[in-house]
Amino acid sequence: MSDSADDSFHPLGPEWEADLEAALEETEYDTELGLAMAEDAMAVTAGELSEETFHDRYHEAVLSEFGQDDRPTAEAAEQAAQSRVESLTDLDGDVDRRAVLATLGAAGAALGLGGAVDDDRTESTAAQVDEGTETGVQWGMAIDLEICDGCLACMQACQQEHRWNPGMNWMYVMDWESPEEDLNTGRGRLVRPCQHCTDAPCEKVCPTTARHTRGSDGLVLTDYDVCIGCRYCQVACPYGVNYFQWDEPNVPLSEIEQNHYYDARGRPVSSRAPRGVMSKCTFCPTRQDGSRGQEAIGTTACEDACPPGAIQFGDMNDEESEPQQYLSDVPLARLQEGDPEDEELQTAVAILTGEADPAETTDEGLTEEEARELVDAAAGESASTFQLLADVGTDPNVIYVGNEPGPHAEQVPGPISYEEAGLLDNHMDRLEEGTVRFE
Repeated sequence: MSDSADDSFHPLGPEWEADLEAALEETEYDTELGLAMAEDAMAVTAGELSEETFHDRYHEAVLSEFGQDDRPTAEAAEQAAQSRVESLTDLDGDVDRRAVLATLGAAGAALGLGGAVDDDRTESTAAQVDEGTETGVQWGMAIDLEICDGCLACMQACQQEHRWNPGMNWMYVMDWESPEEDLNTGRGRLVRPCQHCTDAPCEKVCPTTARHTRGSDGLVLTDYDVCIGCRYCQVACPYGVNYFQWDEPNVPLSEIEQNHYYDARGRPVSSRAPRGVMSKCTFCPTRQDGSRGQEAIGTTACEDACPPGAIQFGDMNDEESEPQQYLSDVPLARLQEGDPEDEELQTAVAILTGEADPAETTDEGLTEEEARELVDAAAGESASTFQLLADVGTDPNVIYVGNEPGPHAEQVPGPISYEEAGLLDNHMDRLEEGTVRFE
């Protein structure tokens, strides 16, 4: 573990690390063990520590603390990683993988169809083998921060579909300002769901395998029946997107549809969490299973609700998927989402999408070159892309379009406040108002 407050292992900085340490001290579990495992789990994803060393280093301590160590063995972890690599489709991307270790430091620190579920269904599924086949599918997102209007409709839709308590906020929309002169505007916006990392450190520290990657599609999920609420995953997450369910959920289990709580494997991984366990953004796994209707596969609640089409969800390993198509030609994709009224612009879009033939000369009509110029002028000739904390090595499955926050970025009010949208912007606000906690 880091030796000083100024030498933090956590990408979100010493203040965030101190808050996490305080959170662990509220549990019955070993705080020092949780912090040490989190630091080393990030070292594994960064390539600084082997899976074997990590597993062996903490095996006895985990057994002593939890009476079990169901973390994947080093061999199993390496086999799973190799299997995922072999299943991936090589994509020629132009993703900017510049260092973003400070990206969330400022923003995070500044934040600071079926019947009802049977309530007595609590049998643990930890020992069940994940029968999901390796399909090569990896669900993920492209998020265009330059057209996001900060309306918070995505957050509202997520809360309405997954029914988490106010303030849990499985995703955040944050406006920021930065004094960096090299940025175009010095101001921007960040939409922050779970990144569903291909190599997730939160999964490495879970002693029960409650936090796991679903083999069929790469979603990083939490089995609510298996989670013991140690909060180690919360500390090991570089992005600050895990939440502990302190109180009884506002929506009882009996009011949640069974096929929205259990996924196709029969594991409770969707919708709001029960009291005493961890939850986070799930990328709507029951939609991806088809249990919410075939038309819902390849969609999320937040994507459906986004008015400007800033969120594009799909298979990141498929060049024809919505996020990859969006990233391949951002200006064109923006106009397709915006459906422009200008007839000449409509013609330009049709030419570039192959729906209309370009003219051979200017005298005959709109040429392909002119169509390109029109589209770029209307929607931006180029756009930078980035992944959050790419250097941490987690291989996040969310790619952003737009400016990344600099190391001195500070959160500022957005166009619509969380209160105006019926949301809370900090779960601790709710907790401090009298939420019941475990003693």
